[in-house]
Amino acid sequence: MAKSSARPVHEIRMGRIKAAIWENETQTGVRHNVTVQRIYKDERQEWQSSDSFGRDDLPLLAKVVDQAHDWIYQQTNQS
Repeated sequence: MAKSSARPVHEIRMGRIKAAIWENETQTGVRHNVTVQRIYKDERQEWQSSDSFGRDDLPLLAKVVDQAHDWIYQQTNQS
C-alpha cells in the first residue's frame, strides 16, 4: 500500500504543529508511530508543511508529542 493512501488513526494539532499517529500491524501486535509537522502558508498563501521547527515552535511541539504519547498509551491499555 502506498503511504499517500494510508490514513493516520489519530491526529493532534495545536496551532501550527500537527502530529499524525500511524498504526502498524506486526507479528507481535499493533505498534504505533508518530510523524510531526509544522504547517504554514507560503508566499502564495498555500498551505505547506515542514519537519523543521524553530525555537518558538518547541513548546507546542513538546505538548503535541506528549499528547500523542498519552493517546498511544491509552490505546495500549485498552487492548
